Amino acid sequence: MGDKTSIEWTDATWNPVTGCTKVSPGCKHCYAERITERFSLQRFTDITLHEERLEQPLRWRGPRRIFVNSMSDLFHEAIPERFIRRVFDVMVKADWHTFQILTKRAERLANLAPTLPWPANVWQGVSFPIMARDAT
Repeated sequence: MGDKTSIEWTDATWNPVTGCTKVSPGCKHCYAERITERFSLQRFTDITLHEERLEQPLRWRGPRRIFVNSMSDLFHEAIPERFIRRVFDVMVKADWHTFQILTKRAERLANLAPTLPWPANVWQGVSFPIMARDAT
C-alpha cells in the first residue's frame, strides 16, 4: 500500500480498509485474498478499518491516480457508513488526485451514492457478479 504500485492502470494504492468476503463467482481468484494470506497475519475475511491511513493521500503532493481499497471493497456491508463518508471527505480534500473505486456491491453503492459527495476526481466502477449461462 502506498504511492507506487505495479498495477498498470493506476499509480498508487490506498487501503483505509483491508479484508473482504466473497460475493460472487467473480471473487474466486481474488488477488487480494492471495496476497493477504501470503504476507499477513490477518485473515482475509477480517474487515479492518485503518484510521491511521485515512489522511495518507493528503501527504502525497504530486497528482496520482489512486486505486482505493485494492485490498477490500469500500462498499462492503461491514464497513460503517460513517467511515465511508470519512474516506470520501479525504477524496474531496485531495482534489489534485484521481481516485479509482471498484466495487462488486452495487446495491450498497446505489443506496449510499445519493448521500455522498461525488467530485470529478472520484471515478466509480462496478463489476457485476459473473452469472452462469442458462443451459436451456
